[in-house]
Amino acid sequence: MKVAVLGAGLIGTSTAWYLALQGHEVTVVDRREGAGLETSYANGGQISVCHAEPWANPDAPAKIVKWLWRDDSPLLFRLRMDPAQWLWGARFLRECQPARTRENMRTIVALALYSRASLQQLREETGIQYDALTRGILHYYTEPREFDRAVKASALMREYGLDREVKTTDEAIGIEPALAGARDRIVGATYTATDESGDAHKFTRELARIAAERGVRFLYGHTIEAIGTAGDQVVGVMVNGGTGADEKLVADAYVVALGSYSPLLTGPIGIYIPVYPAKGYSASIPVARPDLAPTVSLTDDSAKLVFSRLGGRLRVAGTAELAGYDTELNAVRCEALIRRTREMFPEALAYDAATFWTGLRPLTPSNVPIIGPTRYRNLYLNTGHGTLGWTMACGSGRALADIVSGRRPGVDFRFTEAAR
Repeated sequence: MKVAVLGAGLIGTSTAWYLALQGHEVTVVDRREGAGLETSYANGGQISVCHAEPWANPDAPAKIVKWLWRDDSPLLFRLRMDPAQWLWGARFLRECQPARTRENMRTIVALALYSRASLQQLREETGIQYDALTRGILHYYTEPREFDRAVKASALMREYGLDREVKTTDEAIGIEPALAGARDRIVGATYTATDESGDAHKFTRELARIAAERGVRFLYGHTIEAIGTAGDQVVGVMVNGGTGADEKLVADAYVVALGSYSPLLTGPIGIYIPVYPAKGYSASIPVARPDLAPTVSLTDDSAKLVFSRLGGRLRVAGTAELAGYDTELNAVRCEALIRRTREMFPEALAYDAATFWTGLRPLTPSNVPIIGPTRYRNLYLNTGHGTLGWTMACGSGRALADIVSGRRPGVDFRFTEAAR
């Protein structure tokens, strides 16, 4: 079949790759000048099955209230006269129920494990390079109450098949000696040895190059204006390549993989998906003292930050700001990244040379992405991955390619209703 994939980020490019492997003629459309230049550009770099615990959990409402007026808080709601934000918030609170949290965690773990295995297979088959490190992810805690909660969550994740182990402070420093200077702060840790890290943008760019060599066509610099429908099917997508006139792109099947912008395109044709943008921040800081900088990917639970070594840089990412589609950098939140990193690794990095980035992560209330067909028989969705787009990209793309091809995906995941 001819398949049009809308979006050339991690999710769209991975989807295009797996569709091409199954013999489809694939065209990818994106408004940017290359692949992976939006949400995939400078994320935290973690392939982190260990982060499968949803943001929507029983402790979340109290934390949000505590953080509400802090401009540097890990999760910040900037309340707006936006019905989509209020509706999303109400659904988020519903997902905080213990039973829903457990089911969402099970679903996320299943897809994330499948995706990590798919990435490893892809890497072995293609030799793709993206500053990959396979040293695991160490999640450290500075607050006893949060560590106790993590111990319980780790036990549940092990039931779901994830090898997340509880570690003492000394064991954590043995895994990552760069934490030795913060020994007095750390009360405990969890470690997932099979998790990984790497540069998501490099991966997306390289995968797009390899996919193009296999015949995938990439239409960069083309703005997607609208989806055209007739009856129960999509009949074309209107795109504008900057010539002043819209062009109609026609295919047999269409995949929406536009991250936070997906609802803006599907809403006008009656498909309302609960995805809202969560504005995330990152800093990329040159390593000044390799002997003092971490090489194991880390998660700082208290600050809700992740640290990933990407060649000669340390990527620091985190925080989430629900403020609509604003992508302006907030200096206070950028400084919060540097302040916490300097506290943990005071001499390791060239802080004056840090560069900052912000991007919109497509978040669902449950943290479970939306993958599968729609009520239009040739329109499919692959969006809503939130902070786990890098973790879930290969598995999501592979599973959706199976669905488009009429095959049963090899993962126990609740795809959209028509795929069950």
